[in-house]
Amino acid sequence: MTAVLAEAAPEAPSCARPWLTSYPAGVPAGVEPTSCPHLVELLEAAFRRHANRDAAVCMGQRLSFADLDRLSARLGAWLQAQGLKPGDRVALMMPNMLQYSIAVAAVLRAGFVVVGVNPAYTPRELAHQLKDSGARALIVLENFARTVADVIDATEVRHVILTSVGDLLGWWKGSLANFARRHVSKQVPEFRLPTGDGRTVVRFNEALRHGERLPLRKPALRPDDVAFLQYTGGTTGVSKGATLLHRNVAANVLQIEAWFRPMLARLPDPHAPLTTVCVLPLHHVFALTACLLLGARMGHLNLLVPDAGDVPGLVDTLRGHKLHIFPGAEAIFGALLQTPGFHRLDFSELAITSGGGMALQPATAERWLQATGCPIVEGYGLSETSPAVAINPLDPREFNGSVGLPLPSTEISIRDDDGQQLPAGEPGEICVRGPQVMAGYWRRPEETAQALWHDGFFKTGDIGVMDERGFVRLVDRKKDLILVGGLHVYPSEVEQVAGQHPGVLACAAVGVPEPRGGEAVKLFVVRRDAALDEDALARHCARQLAAYKRPRFIEFCAELPRNGVGKILRRELRALDA
Repeated sequence: MTAVLAEAAPEAPSCARPWLTSYPAGVPAGVEPTSCPHLVELLEAAFRRHANRDAAVCMGQRLSFADLDRLSARLGAWLQAQGLKPGDRVALMMPNMLQYSIAVAAVLRAGFVVVGVNPAYTPRELAHQLKDSGARALIVLENFARTVADVIDATEVRHVILTSVGDLLGWWKGSLANFARRHVSKQVPEFRLPTGDGRTVVRFNEALRHGERLPLRKPALRPDDVAFLQYTGGTTGVSKGATLLHRNVAANVLQIEAWFRPMLARLPDPHAPLTTVCVLPLHHVFALTACLLLGARMGHLNLLVPDAGDVPGLVDTLRGHKLHIFPGAEAIFGALLQTPGFHRLDFSELAITSGGGMALQPATAERWLQATGCPIVEGYGLSETSPAVAINPLDPREFNGSVGLPLPSTEISIRDDDGQQLPAGEPGEICVRGPQVMAGYWRRPEETAQALWHDGFFKTGDIGVMDERGFVRLVDRKKDLILVGGLHVYPSEVEQVAGQHPGVLACAAVGVPEPRGGEAVKLFVVRRDAALDEDALARHCARQLAAYKRPRFIEFCAELPRNGVGKILRRELRALDA
């Protein structure tokens, strides 16, 4: 199926590219997307080239690239045998586990489209995504099957593959793992999924057994065929499906690879297999591209972490592994730094720690560097851009607060509301053009048209500044700006100042309505120090913020609402206040 949501924009003269002079040594100005026209070619090349290497490990069980090739072919053949047509959508509702890697490869190799679903979704959220995507099949961990059962009758899903934690762990270990989760910790609620009338429900291992006897028909894929429907986090409204083509995601893998290779070449043995920590959820595009697909391209082992919320368990998982690449988010890094045993892990070859999803606090960056010897480099991306747009040089001298330089073959233009490019140092909307930018929003042609300028630049909705060297600093979400007495207040500035108080663990600023019109700043705070009170924090903010920027209201809470990669959902805080 070829995407028809957004016509190709006419080529326009490129904006000035000051960032190229700031590129690290060995990083090219551009990549050649046609060298990897679609993701099935990327995956099958990886299966051939790295057959004897381990592709993934989870709960002590390893899966080689040869295993991934064999098992994904079986699952893909089973899906084809169910009558699905090329371009049909298959939803994946699982945490990070071996089955996820197999499922992504199977769906793509069979010619279908992957729809990543957050397993923590409520029935309302799940129903929206399944109906909006038109998913015809669903692969789900049994722990979340009750949610599926609540909504499946209202969707187009005809085939459900149920998997369990122990499916790929071997009979003895798998049986123990399943028994513990079903009967001891009660993590699998009772459910009943409908069958008959063309509906099928099958167990994951059963589908693999049936698929072993079936041929996998190789689809005639093109670069403009849809690979993923990547649903936005819904931080500013209804979640929409970003239509990511094979060429979009493949290009982004090449762009990240071009940025990483010079740093990885410095390792003692740059040809040895490397390990990537995959703690970010694979249903999110950051982990999907930077862990799973980049790992396949470069022959890396992905250390899959099913539950990032179990931080002591995460430390135990990391123990015994030599770590090389660690994509993460502020919440993950901060939690690890406070967990006993983390500082004793093996960081001797940790070469790249990349942060995204939300602004990194300078204190977290400093403590991470002291603990691991590897700096956290911030980057910037969106679901609509596959996701990576910019990243800092990987060996910074100090934390600079920017999200870095545009990746190879990527242009960033800072624009005003009329689409005019602004000079260096002036804040405006970050607009992006490059091979990784989506085709459009799934089945939303009007919103697609509104998201693009006439010259093909995508409007991110983020406010940023670019300096003379090409470094981009993220100011805030356009829709999160707070209007106080006619003046703009950027929530991230308030959060950065409040977050410097030693008694603050996490915080988020939002605008709340004033009775006389306009807004006031309200700060939600998770305390590190229980003795911290409103007066002390207000005095701290008053020393560093102009009067109109200071929080009028401060509310302490146990936690802040976040999405799958740790980004704070200010929309939910505004709704809570209302």
